[in-house]
Amino acid sequence: MAVITPEELNLLIEQTYKVENEFNELKASYAHLQDTVEKVVEFLPNAIWILNSEDKSVFLQNSHARDLWQLLKMLEYKEEDYELKFNSRSFLIKSSTYKDKIMLSAIDITEQKRKENLATMGQMAAHLSHEIRNPIGAISLMSSTLKKRVIPENIPIVEEIQRSVHRIDRIIKATLMFSKGVEAHKKNFRWSELKESLDMSIDYYGYTKEIVFSFPQQDFEINGDKDLLEMLFSNFITNAIDAIEATDDDEGHVEIVHEMDDSYHIFKIYDSGIAIENKKELFEAFKSTKLKGNGLGLVLSRQIAEAHHGSVTLCDDLQKCFKIMIAR
Repeated sequence: MAVITPEELNLLIEQTYKVENEFNELKASYAHLQDTVEKVVEFLPNAIWILNSEDKSVFLQNSHARDLWQLLKMLEYKEEDYELKFNSRSFLIKSSTYKDKIMLSAIDITEQKRKENLATMGQMAAHLSHEIRNPIGAISLMSSTLKKRVIPENIPIVEEIQRSVHRIDRIIKATLMFSKGVEAHKKNFRWSELKESLDMSIDYYGYTKEIVFSFPQQDFEINGDKDLLEMLFSNFITNAIDAIEATDDDEGHVEIVHEMDDSYHIFKIYDSGIAIENKKELFEAFKSTKLKGNGLGLVLSRQIAEAHHGSVTLCDDLQKCFKIMIAR
């Protein structure tokens, strides 16, 4: 039987310690690599699942994937990317295999799809608006001529035609402006000039209830695009009229309050109409809870205010109120 000398024993012990240290270093390196991989997977904005191909159990996933655990049941491995609808949202699904693992990714493309749909709707609406504009112009001209020739009893009918044409014309202008973008051509004008245009717009809009309109009585100068600001205020006033028409009351009121600071004209618009149903969708294009609405009024109003280096927001108080700020 061979005898191990003390020197050989010490060498064996040293080798054992060396192997153990290398193993610990390798283990620490693997743990660091695993932690890095998990952090990278967690950092990714999309949901990531890595499955064991044999039993489809989850080997690794990030928090986005955990939130969408029900979606995982619907996924399947495909050679090509595909789209999937889940809980009213759209996802782009990517898949791949590596050795004994299946990798699945779900990217939320709901907002991207919404923007694509908006762009398509905007193009279609702009095309239709161009096609409608000429016959509407002809109807408007003929109705003005007709009003001078009909018997007095039929004048209200012609006036209703004119109001309807005016409403369509507003929709066409809003649609074309939305498709082209808002650009303000500013010059100085008086509030009284804008108020006169708003009074005419109210007369053309038409309503069935007794509505009191309270506008600022003091006159002041505004530096801005009068036509655009007329559209902005008309949008809010007609929205207010529609909201009042939708109530059970026989009367209502719309009030515009004005104040100034060193930088802005500040307008607050109040009305006694029905409450706002969905505040989150107020400024989303083509979304409207009104029968008369096309979902562009508030979107354009905000864009017009921003073109004047201002803003449109809901007031902080509990009343139904919008706050409009226009740079001086």
